Amino acid sequence: MDKVARSTEEIGQRLRQARSGAGRTLAEVAAKAGVSEGFLSKLERGQATASIANLIQLTDALGLGLHELFAGANTPAKTRVAVHRAQNDKLEEVEASGYRWRPLGGGAPLDRMEVFHLVFPREKGMEAMVSHPGQEHCYVLSGEVLFFVGDEQHRLRAGDGIFIDSQQPHRAENAGRGKAHVLMTVAKPAEAAAAPDWWHLSSRTPAKETAR
Repeated sequence: MDKVARSTEEIGQRLRQARSGAGRTLAEVAAKAGVSEGFLSKLERGQATASIANLIQLTDALGLGLHELFAGANTPAKTRVAVHRAQNDKLEEVEASGYRWRPLGGGAPLDRMEVFHLVFPREKGMEAMVSHPGQEHCYVLSGEVLFFVGDEQHRLRAGDGIFIDSQQPHRAENAGRGKAHVLMTVAKPAEAAAAPDWWHLSSRTPAKETAR
């Protein structure tokens, strides 16, 4: 089994385990995530890959963070001290999307913030507008990124950043000729009961299904 097939199968297994553990049916999760029951069934069996928008919807429906979906590891209740080393700078790819990312800090169930390094692909981008509780800051390390916030557009280049109330519908796409690298920090509100997960979002528009 090649690396891509193995990754697709592992993601499917984690989706199925999370759904079964929560006592949810395929139909319930599919309806909440805005995908078809048949598509979700194929994902769980490793017979289909998901777009970034699909993963956003599914992690939201299951109460997961994207880091849990890919890492599948148990995390402590709250981070006390965590050091990120340069030698750990392996970027994970989100299947069928072209996005690459790695967590830099936070993400435990009781943490109120999470930091990521994102790499925006040149050809693809997030099509769905999303909104969620909390605040976020994106700092462009290299390349150019176009941020859509409500009815506004903000073109950012290396050294530029944007801070937003995440309740506003928003999305971002690569606006340059090559890949764009972004440092993203997300903070959940203090009253939030759920774990502060970066991809723990709710789409404003239904996500497009991808089965490639």
